[in-house]
Amino acid sequence: MLNKKTLVLALVAVAAIFGGYLLMSGNPEKATEQAQQSQSASNNSITITEEQARQVHVEPVLLRAFIAQRSAVGYVDFNQDTTVQVLSNYAGRIRQVAVRAGDSVKKGQALYTVDSPDLVQAISALIASAGVRSLATRNLERARKMVEIQAASQKDLDQALSDQQSAEGAYQAARDAVRIFGKTDAEMDKVIASRKVSGEMTVLSPINGKVVARNAAPGMLVQAGSTPAPVAVADTTAKWVIANVTEYDAPRLKLGLPAKISITAMPGKTYKAEIVNIGASVDIPTRRVPVRTEVQDPEGELQQQMLATFVFDISPPVMSASISPNGIVREGDGTMTAFVTTDGRQFTRRPLKVGMEQNGFVQILEGLSDDEKVAGDGAIFLSNAILLQAR
Repeated sequence: MLNKKTLVLALVAVAAIFGGYLLMSGNPEKATEQAQQSQSASNNSITITEEQARQVHVEPVLLRAFIAQRSAVGYVDFNQDTTVQVLSNYAGRIRQVAVRAGDSVKKGQALYTVDSPDLVQAISALIASAGVRSLATRNLERARKMVEIQAASQKDLDQALSDQQSAEGAYQAARDAVRIFGKTDAEMDKVIASRKVSGEMTVLSPINGKVVARNAAPGMLVQAGSTPAPVAVADTTAKWVIANVTEYDAPRLKLGLPAKISITAMPGKTYKAEIVNIGASVDIPTRRVPVRTEVQDPEGELQQQMLATFVFDISPPVMSASISPNGIVREGDGTMTAFVTTDGRQFTRRPLKVGMEQNGFVQILEGLSDDEKVAGDGAIFLSNAILLQAR
C-alpha cells in the first residue's frame, strides 16, 4: 500500500504532464509558427565543406556611382549647317563636271562649268564698253592738245571730258556685271585684251569638304537657284548623329546633356557628344522625337545613315551598394536574392531589391550594405544546394 507522500508526488507528476499537454494543445498556432521559423531558417542558410567552398567566390559589397540613363537608336547624317548646295547663279547648260560624289575638295576648286548666254552678253558688253572707253580717252587727250594750240574751243574739250566720263562709268558697270559671274580682274583684263567672248562659267567650291551629292551631268540645263543643286559640298569634320527617342523619355532630356554614342559598324568604339537640338513634335507613326547631337569626326570615319546607339545620362551620380551580376540569383517566385557570409563557409540567403546594371555591376537598393560579403561566382550552386537540403 502506497504511503501518503508517494501518492502526492505521483499526482504532481500527472498534473505537470497534463498541464503541458493542455498548454500545447491550447496554442497550436504558436507551436506551428515556431516550427515554420525553424524550417525557414534551415531553408535560408547552408554550411558548405572546404572542398565546396572552392567553387564559391566571395566578394565584398562595394559602394559605386550609378547614373540614371536612357537609351535610344538613331543614325549618322551630314551636318546640314555646314552643307552647301552649290547652285548656278545663272541659267545655262552644263559643259563639264570636274568632281564625283565622295571626292574631297578645297575651297576655290572647280566643281562644274556652265555655258551661260547671260555671261556671253555680259562679256560682250564689257568688251564693247572697254573699246568705247579707250576711244573716249584718246579723244579727250586729243581735245586737250587742240585747246593748248588753240585749234579747238573749250566747249569741244568739255564735251570730250563728258564723253570720257560716261565711257568710264559704263566700263566699270560692265566689269561689275561680269564680276558677278565669278570672274576675277585678271580674267577680265585677259578677255578685254584678247577680245574673245566665251560663255563658260566655272562654279567653284565655297568651302573645304567632301562632295556629298552630284546631280550634274554634261549637257544638263540648269536654272538660277533651281533645286536640286548640281553639286552639294559638306564639311565632314563634324557630323550629326540623330537619336529617335520615345515620347516618354524625351521630357527627361535637355540641351547640353552629355551622350555616349556607339556605332553598330564600329564595335568597341565610343563617341562623346552632347544634345544640341530636341525636336518640337512627335513623329505620329513611331511616337518618337528626333534628338540631335554633334560629333567631331576629323578622320571622316562616320558615314551617312550608319546605325548608332545612344546612352543619355539624365541624373547626377548616386552612390549605392553593388555586387557583380553573378552574385544575384533569381528564385522561382521571381525574387532576387544573394548569399551573405562572414567566413566563406556559412551562407545565408537574403532577398534584395536591385536597380540599374552599369559597368559590370548591379545596384543594390535594399538588402545589403557596403560592409558585407556575398557569394559571387557560385551563388547558383548555393541556391541549388539549399533546395536539395530542404528535401
